[in-house]
Amino acid sequence: MKNSKTTIKYFLYARKSSEAEDRQVASIDSQIDELTKLARNQDLEITEVLSESRSAKAPGRPVFNNMLERINKGEARGIMCWKLDRLARNPVDGGQISWMLQKGIIEHIQTFDRSYLASDNVLMMSVEFGMANQFIRDLSQNTKRGLRAKAERGWYPAPVPLGYIHNPLKQTGEDEIIKDPEKFDLVRKMFDLMLTGMYTPPRILKIATDEWQLTSRPLGRMSRSSIYRILTNPFYYGIFEFPAGSGNIHKGKHEPMITEEEYDRIQILLGRKGKRKQKTHSFAYRGLIFCEECGAMITAEEKVKTQKNGNTHRYVYYHCTKRKEPNCTQKPIGEKELEKQILEVLERIEIPPEFCEWAIEQLKTENQKEIEDRNKILTSQRKAYDLCIKKIDRLIDMRANDEITEEEFGRKKSVLMKEKLHLQELFNDTDSRVDSWIEKAEDVFNFAKVAKTRFENGTQEEKRTILSALGSNLSLRDGKLSITIDKPLLLMERAAGEVKAIHNRLEPLESVENKGTLAGLYSQSPILGG
Repeated sequence: MKNSKTTIKYFLYARKSSEAEDRQVASIDSQIDELTKLARNQDLEITEVLSESRSAKAPGRPVFNNMLERINKGEARGIMCWKLDRLARNPVDGGQISWMLQKGIIEHIQTFDRSYLASDNVLMMSVEFGMANQFIRDLSQNTKRGLRAKAERGWYPAPVPLGYIHNPLKQTGEDEIIKDPEKFDLVRKMFDLMLTGMYTPPRILKIATDEWQLTSRPLGRMSRSSIYRILTNPFYYGIFEFPAGSGNIHKGKHEPMITEEEYDRIQILLGRKGKRKQKTHSFAYRGLIFCEECGAMITAEEKVKTQKNGNTHRYVYYHCTKRKEPNCTQKPIGEKELEKQILEVLERIEIPPEFCEWAIEQLKTENQKEIEDRNKILTSQRKAYDLCIKKIDRLIDMRANDEITEEEFGRKKSVLMKEKLHLQELFNDTDSRVDSWIEKAEDVFNFAKVAKTRFENGTQEEKRTILSALGSNLSLRDGKLSITIDKPLLLMERAAGEVKAIHNRLEPLESVENKGTLAGLYSQSPILGG
């Protein structure tokens, strides 16, 4: 038996959002299947099935808006949907539906369990739309409150940067953010390369993607901008801002990848130390050096002198900003004099190529010995780990056979699980430590070999990078530059003096006889052997 609704043409509209608002809602396919059966049972004519995967908490759904335009043109007079909240969860779209129903533009809305006609009192519809809108508002507030609470507990409530993952198997009391077992160490190696002062971010990116096959989530190959985001993200040394741009800084509970000192050093290498300022000139060493008298930053300025014949000369001077002590007595120093002092330090650590090649070969030999020792340690640790697993299995069997109480089981299991985790960490650390020290040692040797030449012939950016890598606590007093040279380079300074003394005794080095003698003299030296 046909009813008055059979003369109405309907759009079947199905919607589901991927957001939290629709977690319990049937899928789009399920909505369409059920509503199609309902239309067949009630003899309703469906003109077209429309669907979209969009949130309805704000206006702007393209399929929904197009459907209303077509209804206004008379292509259909009715809508079938799963629930009213499929049509609207915001007052704008909800008001539009209510108004079109009141005016008779929409004659009938059929949901899975209710019917709405133009002749009905629209109060109940308005209440349902209002409840849907309020649900979204409450959900938004609850979600934000939950995210803030998570941040205050020390866990970053958003997608974590490369090298970390959210713990997929988290249980009560466990870390919510853990190291990515595949990518953590590779990202750390990127920081290590930057800290050597020998690599630019684009070069590090190329090494990471081409040689290590490191990819980002979920887009795959890392972009040029991603390497800068990694190197400037304070999350890696243990802090984060949430919400973004709020100024609310939280101490993270995740395991830091680098120290705060390493992070600050990298920012200096990138030229990002402190608040970024508009610069009219580029100065290689501005922002790197402090005034030893008052502790203020050393800045730079350019002076241009024009001779009577029209020739111009550019002079750069470095001087204290005097922001901490206006009466600071320190005088300016010319850039050429400053670079002369830097070169003197670089010359003290410079090593010839012959020694660099010999030393790296010696390191590799030592590395092989270290690998043998490592394999012995790994075998021992593996036995201890396997024994621990057997104890856990035995404990489970004892509990299954009711040989021990649940309380004893829980206590002993806790002890064994901690032992298992400790052995696993020892195993992983032993497996990776050899490669890391040999790579760092090679970086130091290569830096000592080429730093002076690169500084003499390099760009301003290269000179800045080399000075930053040379050491820390750079300061000026009475026109003298003071540098706290890093420990590996201090050892290199001792070695360089010994190597130069050996070479002076064997001039000319080009002779075949002298070249063959070098390796023996290097080995005999207590300084170089050490």
